[in-house]
Amino acid sequence: MRSSGADASRAVSPRTREECLALDAADPLAAYRASFKLPPGIIYLDGNSLGVLTVAAAQRIEQTTTAEWGTDLIQSWNIHGWINMPARLGARIAPLVGAAADEVMVCDSTSVNLFKLASAAARSRGNRSKIITERGNFPTDAYMLQGLTALVPGLELQMLPREQIATAIDRDTFLVVLTHVHYQSAELFDMTALTARAHAAGARILWDLSHSVGALPIDLSAARADFAIGCTYKYLNGGPGAPAFMYVRRDLQGDLQPVLSGWLGHAKPFDFVDEYAPAEGMTRHRCGTPPMLSFAALDGALSVFEHIDMNLVRQKSIALSELFIALIEAQGPETALELASPRDPERRGSHVSFAHVDGYALIQQLIGRGVIGDFRAPKLMRFGFTPLYLRYVDIWDAVQILREELDRWRRHGPAAVTRHAVT
Repeated sequence: MRSSGADASRAVSPRTREECLALDAADPLAAYRASFKLPPGIIYLDGNSLGVLTVAAAQRIEQTTTAEWGTDLIQSWNIHGWINMPARLGARIAPLVGAAADEVMVCDSTSVNLFKLASAAARSRGNRSKIITERGNFPTDAYMLQGLTALVPGLELQMLPREQIATAIDRDTFLVVLTHVHYQSAELFDMTALTARAHAAGARILWDLSHSVGALPIDLSAARADFAIGCTYKYLNGGPGAPAFMYVRRDLQGDLQPVLSGWLGHAKPFDFVDEYAPAEGMTRHRCGTPPMLSFAALDGALSVFEHIDMNLVRQKSIALSELFIALIEAQGPETALELASPRDPERRGSHVSFAHVDGYALIQQLIGRGVIGDFRAPKLMRFGFTPLYLRYVDIWDAVQILREELDRWRRHGPAAVTRHAVT
């Protein structure tokens, strides 16, 4: 992937707004912008947190509420195949993560799916007792693992700095849990190398793909990854609180016994027997009734990815982020912004973070100007680059607005802003 991504980013170095417009005119992904319902006057740099509503998602929700639920009522579980939607949506996500159709299931939330897979791995751990994860990993991952170790006597959770993880994996480790793209810095783990390291020690590995799926090529099969989870409301644009997905490599599915053994994970759920018997394959990891309106939104959103070349997406992602960094750093050190993401584009995902002492206030000022990013404590300003609807000229304009707000900050100091519940 290095040659295609790196070459693309080096080739894109527009020096004027007109050059950005020319790049947009020649962009092979430009037509996808019309697939999204973008609010006028907004430059949206937060698709790494919540993706934009797609035209197809809105239409699919309307179809589900009126032509299905509104007309066929409970018969829709059979007539419209609602009951099989977790597997069908999983099969649609599978090509985006390098998996077979029967290795991915859409269900529940990222947190719940992590707990399901980690607890199932703990159930078959033998004499091993250790789970390893990165210190500073996305909090819900760490919290769920802390809950599991508190629930199961004898389990130990080690949270380590990134550079210590590989050497810490040993014969007492049964599971390694890592996020492919770090939620703050966007730094990428080498999935293939870390998976091989875990396997060499006889351990399993679980990858959180929440900040990478839909933004860059992923190949779980080539890496021989054991498990994966991910959300669908970021780069997949599935909608707020959209259902998550989980992956289990096919050869591991038969022996992985769920701890959360819900009724729709039963081999014959509508026999309504008292004793649990797991269904075959990924179906055993289903728990409760799927929320069909959320599933409908995701079903529509995934239509955008049906024939897409993820290598092109990755190339444009790198080009946009490189342009953003270059334009900011061209202003000199007086901006008081410090790059907090890897400088090498091949080592980061599809967002870029800059540290600033008044980062929260600056983000709020930008939002007030129609440039939407987000903030992560204690001082990181995050900006996401979603190639299917962002243009080069959007990056140019966003940086000009950021420059104006930084000038205002230097002249007048931090603005008085109200701290919102969601940052």
